[in-house]
Amino acid sequence: MTIPIMPPNNPAPQAPGPLYARIRDELRADIVDGTYQPHQRLPSESDLIGRYGVSRITVRQALGELEKEGLLFKVVGKGMFVSKPKPFQSLARLQGFAEAMSQQGHEIYNRLISLKFLPASAKVAQQLGLEEGSLVTELRRVRHLNREPVSFDITYLSVSIGERLAKEDLTTRDLFLIQENDYGIPLGYADLTIDAVLADAELAGLLQVAEDSPILRIERLTHNSDGIPLDFEYLYCRADNFQFRLRVAR
Repeated sequence: MTIPIMPPNNPAPQAPGPLYARIRDELRADIVDGTYQPHQRLPSESDLIGRYGVSRITVRQALGELEKEGLLFKVVGKGMFVSKPKPFQSLARLQGFAEAMSQQGHEIYNRLISLKFLPASAKVAQQLGLEEGSLVTELRRVRHLNREPVSFDITYLSVSIGERLAKEDLTTRDLFLIQENDYGIPLGYADLTIDAVLADAELAGLLQVAEDSPILRIERLTHNSDGIPLDFEYLYCRADNFQFRLRVAR
């Protein structure tokens, strides 16, 4: 009887790149697709070492990366657990913060810092199509999500709208919905510019973060349905308890 010769049981070729990165990416995919649910315990370090055939240092590096991303949290003596997903707002749709968050069942509150009328700076005037020094409304608010500050918003708009907004309840309502539903101003589109800044002392205090923490800054110019500039905003957003998402098609 001829005994067939089997090929050696070699492991499958490894994906290019560091081993820890492959483990990190596979675990991240399992978290995102729901294989591991929020607050579920991840397999132990020993289990992951056996699964991937790597060292403890490699596994810990992969888990550490996911912890930095906020996808995992550690419970001393018990292991790594999946974090609850961050609340998010899609940038693909022109939508107010409270409007988007309330649809996801989150608690929203706006702390009004100030509403005043002042001469427009060169930047604000250029964005709103006004002459420099023209009187505009400046609205400053800290947006709270589930009782935590997530953004500090500075909004500039016309005096005529600002005078009406001064009589509104701005603690729970969005400017977009007020203007569309109450004032009959249909929104059209918005242009956004996104960069990052370091929090100065004032911004750190308002958002309850450490000074010099990285903050996402969005400049947003919103137009009405006729393409006329409606308001110009600076949105300073924390990145640790909130995120923006955008789908981009090829």
